[in-house]
Amino acid sequence: MTDTLRPASEEEIAATLAHGLRYEGRRRVHDADTAMARVTAERLVRHLRASGFVLMKRPDLAAPSTTEHIPR
Repeated sequence: MTDTLRPASEEEIAATLAHGLRYEGRRRVHDADTAMARVTAERLVRHLRASGFVLMKRPDLAAPSTTEHIPR
């Protein structure tokens, strides 16, 4: 399978960074406020863009199929 990369949008990058600031794995980190995480992520995105970074994103994964699990 060949992955086709595309430039990630600023919104996708900010959402991913904000999630990383709020969670460690699946566990919520309580030392990072949601609003502060969003603001910090947006500032990081602006700084990365101004510094010439280009972040790429793979296509979204397809939803899992359950057709093989139908009882016969």
